[in-house]
Amino acid sequence: MNHKHKHADNVPTERVGAGSGTVRQVLISSDEGPNFAMRRFIMEQGGGMPNHTNTVEHEQYILNGNARIGIGDEVIEVKRDDVVFIPAGVPHWYESLGPEPFEFICVVPNGPDEIRLVEDN
Repeated sequence: MNHKHKHADNVPTERVGAGSGTVRQVLISSDEGPNFAMRRFIMEQGGGMPNHTNTVEHEQYILNGNARIGIGDEVIEVKRDDVVFIPAGVPHWYESLGPEPFEFICVVPNGPDEIRLVEDN
């Protein structure tokens, strides 16, 4: 059995380049899990990520805070314990509404993931 245990406080954070006021932790990397990677994103109030697409789906669980998320043509507001599914290739963006940080777990399948920013029309 090849298992692994660690505490999230011991996983380093890295700034998300395209985002503002956003960091992420790679809790389970593609090197550790054969099928999925698990990441934790933390966005300060007013922070977020611009409209973009990924070539892999996103499965997300909201841990804390409030945010507005655009998925395709729909805009939703999410809070703690909400669950969000974003299909591969669908444009999406995030805006943390505060006052506390917006935090969520994001699970993605391992494999090539091309991220493309979507230009505003």
